[in-house]
Amino acid sequence: MNRLSLDEYFMEIAKVVKKRSTCLRRQVGAVLVKDKRIIATGYNGAPRGLEHCLDIGCLREKLKVPSGERHELCRGLHAEQNCIIQAALHGVSTKGATLYCTHFPCSICAKMIINAEIKEVVYLEYYPDKMSLELFEKAGVILRKFEETKK
Repeated sequence: MNRLSLDEYFMEIAKVVKKRSTCLRRQVGAVLVKDKRIIATGYNGAPRGLEHCLDIGCLREKLKVPSGERHELCRGLHAEQNCIIQAALHGVSTKGATLYCTHFPCSICAKMIINAEIKEVVYLEYYPDKMSLELFEKAGVILRKFEETKK
């Protein structure tokens, strides 16, 4: 029997979490971990109680907005944002935590991650956002690309 490493375990959970996403363009899942324990999860979708893009359509898609541009037109929250919000809602400190995310965070999420004092981001797929990378580097946030093992 091959036991999953902690990185594999938490990334597998992030991949399951993303299946709750209601975004029509990209499904993203995130898991916030502290002291080897999950403190919050998040996926991208509309704010609580509002209609989902899955049900009413995507404005950015209708306007043919390229990926990574005009985030303000999106009615959804990103997985990373939802993760941080869930921790705050339940009074759980994010200081020193590690964020496992199926995609590299955008610059908006990077700013939130930095201010939430999350120390490390482990991501599965790269999302090209030069500003995000620069912000993380200047803030000293550890970035690690998760490498899936072939079994």
